[in-house]
Amino acid sequence: MLKNVKSSYFIRFIFSFIVEKQKLKLIKYNKSLQENINISLINYKIFSGKYIIYEQNGKRKEYDYNDELRFEGEYLNGKRNGRGKEYDNYGELIFEGEYLNGKRNGKGKEYDRSKLIFEGEYLNDERWKGNLYDENGDIIYELNKENVIVKEYDIFGALLFKGEYLNGKRNGKGKEYYNGKLIFEGEYLNGRRWEGKGYDNLKNIIYELKNGKGLVKEYDYLGKLKFEGEYLNGLRNGKGKEYFYGGKLRFEGEYLNGLRTGKGKEYYYDKLIFEGEYLYDSRLKGKEYVKEILEYEGEYVIKKYNGKGYDENGNLIYELKNGTGKVKEYDNYGILRFEGEYLNGLRNGKGKEYNSFGGLGFEGEYLNGLRNGKGKEYDDDGNLKFEGEYLNGEKLPK
Repeated sequence: MLKNVKSSYFIRFIFSFIVEKQKLKLIKYNKSLQENINISLINYKIFSGKYIIYEQNGKRKEYDYNDELRFEGEYLNGKRNGRGKEYDNYGELIFEGEYLNGKRNGKGKEYDRSKLIFEGEYLNDERWKGNLYDENGDIIYELNKENVIVKEYDIFGALLFKGEYLNGKRNGKGKEYYNGKLIFEGEYLNGRRWEGKGYDNLKNIIYELKNGKGLVKEYDYLGKLKFEGEYLNGLRNGKGKEYFYGGKLRFEGEYLNGLRTGKGKEYYYDKLIFEGEYLYDSRLKGKEYVKEILEYEGEYVIKKYNGKGYDENGNLIYELKNGTGKVKEYDNYGILRFEGEYLNGLRNGKGKEYNSFGGLGFEGEYLNGLRNGKGKEYDDDGNLKFEGEYLNGEKLPK
């Protein structure tokens, strides 16, 4: 019957009530029907893993092998040309804009979970000019690849950097800002400050870099000093100091290629908590203190490994050999947080954990530093809230 109907309008009216993927299945083998409704299937092998495409007046829709819509828009000469929209596996819009010869070219917008992440212009599928946004809709940088100039912004929308980029990193001339004030200007190499001058809030020069070498001060995004010391090849190399947010000393010692390596001291708000040797940011050997009283002295491999532990009166209370023995761990306030068995420098065997008030929080078995086996967990009032089995630190359902 449909074969003899001349009005394509009538056919379109009938099929307007059928969802797109059902329409495809109904007409995929009916060439006469395809001609009547002006649809030409390019590929109708629904289970082949290829896209399903149909064309109507220069517009097409592409479906994946699950019949989910992946693209809709304008086509010319078998390629995306004109305006179109792309969708992800969950049917959410990920791009809308202009295409040329199958690639994003011209104005467009990108989305992630329905939130705008980029808006601007594209060239050959590449972002060319425009703004990148964070999850709150604030601009985090401006892009202009015609002159390779990029602007970066902090979470509050304040300008952090303006300068040249190469291969996705700061390379070439640039300026850094905090709170609208210039803190560094010069040249960058592979994302690192290389040559230039650093300024304080009054625009006084406070350091100068040449070939990645010099005395440097680093600030956090709130303008607080977080490091001061020697640079080489654009990284921390030599002596330096790190600070907490409030300006209190956190670490002083030696660095190699940006990492703590060599002798150093750690502090917790002006109180010494460790002194000794470091390798690649990890403690190698030294002394640990609680309330400036020696608590452990020895070697580290991941954690305490070969050494002796002391109480607040300086009495020996445990000894570790090759990471094995019974151990007590304290926090920076001198409160006992764990006591139990160690193997290979980690909690292995039976042990107990204590809360910040000194009350029992957990007792049970450990393997490779995590709760594994039988255990009991208590709330801050000492009431039992769980008893059962653990696996890799997680409770197993009963």
